[in-house]
Amino acid sequence: MATNESSGPANVDISKINVGQGEGYDKKCIFCKVANNEMGTELLHVDEEVSCFRDIKPGAPHHYLVVPTRHVGNCKSLSKEHVSLVEKMVEIGMEILQKNSVLDLSDVRFGFHWPPFCSVSHLHLHVLAPASQMGFMSRLFYRPNSYWFVTADQLIQQLNSKGETN
Repeated sequence: MATNESSGPANVDISKINVGQGEGYDKKCIFCKVANNEMGTELLHVDEEVSCFRDIKPGAPHHYLVVPTRHVGNCKSLSKEHVSLVEKMVEIGMEILQKNSVLDLSDVRFGFHWPPFCSVSHLHLHVLAPASQMGFMSRLFYRPNSYWFVTADQLIQQLNSKGETN
């Protein structure tokens, strides 16, 4: 894994990681461009699987987005095989919070917007902290158990249960 131990941008040769314009790259997708370092966005983490950067419209003092390096669609297009990817996204979100001195990990929110409530179709995990400092609108936009937002734990549980007979 290629990460930088400081809280600054990842010091990684992105040319060895980016997927370019081949498989898993959508030239119209803003997050594909960000993950491939085409937008000038500061990448806080980048490796072969995921990238992390700050949200441009933060809903909390710490609001990061963790995206797969390759375009995999949105959370409704995922299958059971994507559980490890979602778990990796959560792991990187936790690491970024800790690197940025967020120590109370009980006051965080990790989740995804459900279609059609996604502004970008590229899968992206919202990492917000402290959740207790989110404003009214952010509490609404990132409300767990709503029609538009699902926590990472809920998504993992749903993916694990796909294909099981009830």
